Amino acid sequence: MKSTIPFLLSLCLALPSYAQSTTNHSKPFVLGVIDEIESKELSEKRIVNIYLPEGYNKTDTTKYPVVYLLDGSADEDFIHISGLFQFNSFPWINRVPKSIIVGIANVDRKRDFTYKTTIEAEKKNYPTTGHSDKFIHFLEKELQPFIENKYRTNTSKMIIGQSLGGLLATEILLTKPGLFSQYIIISPSLWWNNGSLLTKISSVSEKGFSQKTDIYIGVGKEGLAPSATPRVMEVDANLLAEKLKGIGSKNVRVHFDYLPAENHATVTHQAVFNALRLLYPEKPDENK
Repeated sequence: MKSTIPFLLSLCLALPSYAQSTTNHSKPFVLGVIDEIESKELSEKRIVNIYLPEGYNKTDTTKYPVVYLLDGSADEDFIHISGLFQFNSFPWINRVPKSIIVGIANVDRKRDFTYKTTIEAEKKNYPTTGHSDKFIHFLEKELQPFIENKYRTNTSKMIIGQSLGGLLATEILLTKPGLFSQYIIISPSLWWNNGSLLTKISSVSEKGFSQKTDIYIGVGKEGLAPSATPRVMEVDANLLAEKLKGIGSKNVRVHFDYLPAENHATVTHQAVFNALRLLYPEKPDENK
């Protein structure tokens, strides 16, 4: 069903040759663990990279928030996003609570992060597309229970997605918002299927929806989207933010962030840093 192995980060240090000849105290730098979960929903084995915060051990009884990171392979966003949460939870900063990071390694992101499209060019360019429903079921019915049963977690759950990952995070927010309490949506590919997701009525707007939900939407200076129809990514991201703000729910907070110094390739790191500042505003100093 599952297995766990150490997640090792090799640090290559340029040491003088004489030092190497006299002593060798090198040892692995352990960043976290790699878990495997056999998914019936996806009919395949999936890898998740886990970062456990400082102080997480067998004798600790603390329960931690969980951050679910799309594009969470070791060679994608797992390492630098884990670093942002570690940095922002340092005692002298104390902006965010210590958190468990769950990096979901990709198999076929075009398959997993997109819903069915009616645009023929998109069907041709993305032949495996249209199975986000299965991936959302995997998140809800398999991965979240797996993490909650194996690790000490509290009720706070965040999802981070960029580009097609941002499209998926938006789909979840609009259709199953209760899956996460915080959404960091970066440069979402809302151009998919000619922006049809923007016309969807959100479950967040239903009268019975009472979960406190924080949403950050960030986008760089990106221009025309790679779509069959002319769409500007900054405009679509802004339309999403305005749509959500228009709901007017006291339980839903929406932050829109335009980052003109960043582009589609560089926006993720800075956007997540900004998101943590906005989602966790500085607490007033009671001593002042």
